[in-house]
Amino acid sequence: MELTTLIAFAAAFFVFAASPGPDNMTIVARTITHGAASGLAYGAGTVAGILIFLTLAAFGLSILAAEMGTVMAVLRYGGAAYLIWMGFKLWTAEPVVPDLQPLNGGRSLISIFATGTALNLGNPKMPLFYVALLPNVVGASLTVDHLLALASVIVAVEAIVIGGHVVLAVRARKLLREPRIVRRVNRAAGGVMIGSGVAVAVSR
Repeated sequence: MELTTLIAFAAAFFVFAASPGPDNMTIVARTITHGAASGLAYGAGTVAGILIFLTLAAFGLSILAAEMGTVMAVLRYGGAAYLIWMGFKLWTAEPVVPDLQPLNGGRSLISIFATGTALNLGNPKMPLFYVALLPNVVGASLTVDHLLALASVIVAVEAIVIGGHVVLAVRARKLLREPRIVRRVNRAAGGVMIGSGVAVAVSR
């Protein structure tokens, strides 16, 4: 695969990944309220979902994935319900200055990772994105070499996008030193997560 082709794919995917949406808003919300590890765990889950779809495309299963309506719906609604529930908990939580908040345990981070993965697998736009874009990038066939090259580009782009959102959110988190401000941020972030969950649930 030519370098110019990879650069064009990277540019197109960057626009797709960096555009405002439930995933990026959730990464920011979780980082502000629970720390960088939480935001990174959710971001890593979204990347895992993206790579799974890319692998399906490599085996010619993108169209099949697009037709798996029931499975995709279960994943989407399950992930959306989790986001809404976490948003509600955040909205009603007692304000705690970030430096004093307990760190997420390994099990909690795994559940956050799984939520990010499930929501991406349940996103009806993901297979359509690959069906529309990949034929213009690699032609009619997607070889293992193509898969590895595109996966590397996706990981690199997502590292920049997710890392950028987490860094900005961490800086904002350092400004939270009063419980009343923390409460407002918690409710704003909780509202974003609830809104994201609703947006995911009603997406088509």
